[in-house]
Formats: sequence, C-alpha cells, structure tokens
Amino acid sequence: MLIRLEKINPGRRQRRFYVLYVTQTLFGEWCVIHEWGRIGSKGGQRRVDYLETEGAARAVCEEWKAVKLRSGYAPIPVQLTLFG
Repeated sequence: MLIRLEKINPGRRQRRFYVLYVTQTLFGEWCVIHEWGRIGSKGGQRRVDYLETEGAARAVCEEWKAVKLRSGYAPIPVQLTLFG
C-alpha cells in the first residue's frame, strides 16, 4: 500500500509532500513508513511505526491519510517506473 499526498499553496509558499506506505520487515512485523518534506528539496523526515498485523498497519495508514486530507493535502496518483 502506497499513498502520496501533496499540499501546494502558492499564496503561503507551501509545496509539501507526505508519503505513507505499508510493508513487512524481515522479522515478520508490519510497519507504516511516513516520509514528508518540502517538494524539490533534498532530505526530509521519516518515521516508522511497527505493528503486529497487516490489518492494523493498513488501519493506521488510513487514519493518517484522513488527518492529512483534513489539513489540506490532496492525493496524487503514484506512477511506478519499470526501469530506473
């Protein structure tokens, strides 16, 4: 599961992104990875939440998505490249 959100407001000079994805670790735990920062800048922030089940991880991901949508972010379709 991969969700990319962006918030662009030229009047307030905001160009931000927020990415959420669910993955499984080598030890069988599930995690939600949050990455955010300013669009076009190097670096950013990252946070990892570890959970025991995939369902719990997906629920946390959906909760964060709802929070970010309420604060002005919009979902962006994610295009995966085959070669790159």
